[in-house]
Amino acid sequence: MECKLQEAQEAADSARADAIHEQSAAETQYDSLSIESGYLAEGQSERVDQAHKAIQAFEQTYTLSRPDVVQVGALVELVDEQGQHHWFYVGPCEGGLKVILGTTEVRVITLASPIGLALRGRDLGEEIEFNFNGTTQWLELLELQ
Repeated sequence: MECKLQEAQEAADSARADAIHEQSAAETQYDSLSIESGYLAEGQSERVDQAHKAIQAFEQTYTLSRPDVVQVGALVELVDEQGQHHWFYVGPCEGGLKVILGTTEVRVITLASPIGLALRGRDLGEEIEFNFNGTTQWLELLELQ
């Protein structure tokens, strides 16, 4: 997420520089380059703010205690019907983000996502019915940290 913040900051800085550059000045009443550059700079600044808020949200959910049920801040391991293991971190935002820990891929989900809704409040050993792309899948909750 720090990389995402850095990229957003660089894009915002570049867009701001373009917006105030002398070549962006309007030459005719129909020349809208500086206006467009200004809108782009504003949008990039909003991305920076969102990245800061996401980092703060993750920092606030970090706890050392083990959760009793699936909730924000939980790390869960699921196994599907084919025996494949899947790791998810229930985050406050940034669903879809992938993190590699050693050789294990952990995907960030939120409780608002379809799988997050199915997992909310569940405990170890419970089976979860989950609909994905019109297909029903059954998953078992193996690990909860």
